Amino acid sequence: MSTSKSKLLAATLIGALALPLAAQAATYSNGSKSSTMDVSMKIVADCTIAANGMDFGQNQGVLSAALTASSSINVTCTNTTPYNVGLNAGTGTGSSGTTRYMSGTGANAGTVRFNLYQAPGATAWGNTQGTDTLAGTGTGAQQTLTVYGEVPAQQTPAPDAYKSTVTATVYF
Repeated sequence: MSTSKSKLLAATLIGALALPLAAQAATYSNGSKSSTMDVSMKIVADCTIAANGMDFGQNQGVLSAALTASSSINVTCTNTTPYNVGLNAGTGTGSSGTTRYMSGTGANAGTVRFNLYQAPGATAWGNTQGTDTLAGTGTGAQQTLTVYGEVPAQQTPAPDAYKSTVTATVYF
């Protein structure tokens, strides 16, 4: 077989192999039909909450003057969702409503009184909706709320680590 016939045969074979690929990319002119599909979801009123700890210091002595500290609560609610954030009394012995205590973590039964506010020294922050909770409206983005704390001057209990766990709740 001559070289030109070999080249022609090779080109024919390559063309025949490529034909199915070319046919896949072809356009069609026999008409068309369409159908639609719905893509959907439903957003419901929802919120998330995350509270950060508050520390009045780890080297306090006599409680002869008020101590202040602050913390933050991050709330994310769906856009236009009204909400209230409440803070419970905490786990300190004797805590009730907005009267809060930190309890000693050692063998003593001492307590340290503290207050939580919505603004510095202003409205006590509690957990009764419509009375002492903090209201807001969701934007769909995280909103940061500041919690203001105070340990008023008081009789100083025995040296120890004092603690209370306060639960922040978002109502929506």
